[in-house]
Amino acid sequence: MINLDRETINHRKNPSSRGRSPQSQPEAAAKNATSTIPIVFTSSGDLVEVGLVASLARPGGNATGFSNISSDLAPKQLDLLSQLVPHAGTIGLLVNPNNQLTERTTRGVEEAARVKSVKLEILKASDEDEIDAAFVSLAQLQVGALIVGSDAALDRRREQIVALASRYAVPAIYGNRAWAAAGGLISYGIDQRPVFREAGKYAGRILKGEKPADMPIQQPTKFLLVMNLNTAKAFGITVLPSLLAQADEVIE
Repeated sequence: MINLDRETINHRKNPSSRGRSPQSQPEAAAKNATSTIPIVFTSSGDLVEVGLVASLARPGGNATGFSNISSDLAPKQLDLLSQLVPHAGTIGLLVNPNNQLTERTTRGVEEAARVKSVKLEILKASDEDEIDAAFVSLAQLQVGALIVGSDAALDRRREQIVALASRYAVPAIYGNRAWAAAGGLISYGIDQRPVFREAGKYAGRILKGEKPADMPIQQPTKFLLVMNLNTAKAFGITVLPSLLAQADEVIE
């Protein structure tokens, strides 16, 4: 089976994808690199939408694995954020405009915001300067809380974003535990540990002779809610017992 490190993938990218950072770009690079060597994805993109597999039930070709569409979590994140900061009249959504899932994420949050009668402000950023500018805009728009979209480019700026959220006193929810561990207020997202375990099992089945083309694309079933009470205290937020009861982990 194929195992491409990031440097190898970068050298093999399709030129038409340069300058973008979609969630499934490394997977696309691996798929483009070979049509014969089996590939097991642990992707956070929509593998069907971007044409990497024919369907979830029968992927076809030489690739299978897991499609972790983290953009679908945004409405749940809005609900959790509303429980944590119930008086926030305006919610911000920070997304990377170069991510192929941004439009899908935005649609989901917009619909959820309409249902809750919450005003939504969309902010787009993909690098250090744009992120700084986005937080200046948040302050000007008097945004009361923030959803940070799941994205590899934003993940790489985790420390900057968490620090800015603290500086501007904007309570924010993030897409995975690493953010809460880094000082973020709350995170809700896919638990990658079972995904990686199951991916290993898929690899084993392929090594025993099964064809990736016939192995269904799996969806995540385990999600993690992590609260950082130290950060909540710094923000002056009292976390309701009902919300704490939902948490899989509490950082103190």
